[in-house]
Amino acid sequence: MKFKDYFKVNTKTIVATGLGAAIFMLLFMYVKVPSPVPETSFQTAYGLSAFFGTLFGPIAGGLIAFIGHALSDAVQYGSPWWSWVIASGVASFIFGFAYKRTGVEEGDFGKKDIITFNVIQIIGNVFAWLLLAPVLDIVVYSEPVNLVFTQGAIAAILNSIATGVMGTLLLIAYAKTRTKKGSLSRD
Repeated sequence: MKFKDYFKVNTKTIVATGLGAAIFMLLFMYVKVPSPVPETSFQTAYGLSAFFGTLFGPIAGGLIAFIGHALSDAVQYGSPWWSWVIASGVASFIFGFAYKRTGVEEGDFGKKDIITFNVIQIIGNVFAWLLLAPVLDIVVYSEPVNLVFTQGAIAAILNSIATGVMGTLLLIAYAKTRTKKGSLSRD
């Protein structure tokens, strides 16, 4: 697969993005477990964005989390916290690099695919939450360094676990609905 194929946008991508962003927003608002660190939670929504990113690519994954997180913040708090909204979008954009690297569309999501998916999502979470979000918090909002890096570390751990568990389970379930390549024979 060519690198540019990861960034193709078609009608399916647009529909998936709209649907995914709406579901992401609802999960982000209502299906989370708070952590002891302020403003960080175990967010099930990242498993959904990773699922959509794996099926539709980085553009869909990134936009789903960016739009869903921004809308969630706007509804709950009156305005988005842009540093974390951007980090959500970037993490989920990176999740999308699992697109076409797994056999999920062919009905095969085995051990190798699970490892590939989880390596990619951990890279996305670590980059977004240990580096990007804290740096943007400091630059944009002048937040205290110790607080934002503590929040970032907890977010990276919790989001990696949430994405790994939820995303893997969704992809396994989806793969089981697909017809395996070569499984049909002519009588």
